[in-house]
Amino acid sequence: MAFIDELAAREAAMRWLDDRTQLGTRTVTQPDVANFPFQGQDVALLLRQQGICKPRQLDAALSIRTTWTRPGDKPPYEDVEGPDGLVRYAYRGTDPEFFENRALRRAFEHRLPMIWFVAVAPGVYLARYPVYVVADEPEHLRVALAIDEDQRFLGVPRPDEIDRRRSVQRLTKLRLHQPVFRAQVLGAYERSCAMCRLRHVELLDAAHIIPDGKERGTPIVPNGLSLCSIHHRAFDANVLGVRPDYTVAVRSDILGEIDGPMLKHGLQAMDGVSLSLPKQRAQHPDRERVEERYEEFLAAG
Repeated sequence: MAFIDELAAREAAMRWLDDRTQLGTRTVTQPDVANFPFQGQDVALLLRQQGICKPRQLDAALSIRTTWTRPGDKPPYEDVEGPDGLVRYAYRGTDPEFFENRALRRAFEHRLPMIWFVAVAPGVYLARYPVYVVADEPEHLRVALAIDEDQRFLGVPRPDEIDRRRSVQRLTKLRLHQPVFRAQVLGAYERSCAMCRLRHVELLDAAHIIPDGKERGTPIVPNGLSLCSIHHRAFDANVLGVRPDYTVAVRSDILGEIDGPMLKHGLQAMDGVSLSLPKQRAQHPDRERVEERYEEFLAAG
């Protein structure tokens, strides 16, 4: 077995993923990224049956995976955000000395970057990288992850570091939850705008029905709409609204304006259009959230 340079291999894996994921914005399947070429060898990157991938040529874990779990089901290994805002990734099994868990520990000891494949649908993953193990917690059978360089610098806050903890929580939401939310929503809507049917993924966003930060503004598909950039901004600004019957409403003053083709075709023409909805009913916009947001739209008008 020929060992290879740990850091160089990781840098090569991430550059290789950049091309296949459009810099981490495009989802992949396990066969797409099972191995990558490095120095004349095929190096394992995402294994079919293992959540922690330690290639035979490396000493430490290269990637980790969070599998898909249907809403309401209990995952086999629960990866959760801790009270300090850092993500906890569960060991495999209950033996801290199991070889995959030791491989995670070595990534922590040598401060090596890893890749995290987060399932956004069955067999479909969003690659987040680089991530770092910033604490080993064998008493809880888990490690703490920093999902970018900023969190890595902050490390694990002490309980008395309230402001620092809040900073870590904001980073976690921005750098992990939002990209995963976008991938899940765009996947549910088959990568098209729910209002105008535009299918250019680079121009699509995942819009919150109830804004992020409010009590029910959670990043889940029933609280999301796949919208192109112009309709996302118009929805956020209450220029456009969504009625409880899933049809689009345009603010009355906007309907009365006279301007160029974008106003006429991009906004005014949306009035009364029915949303294009996901095939799975469980992924449809939550009606209570839609009604709450529509009341806000009416108040703004």
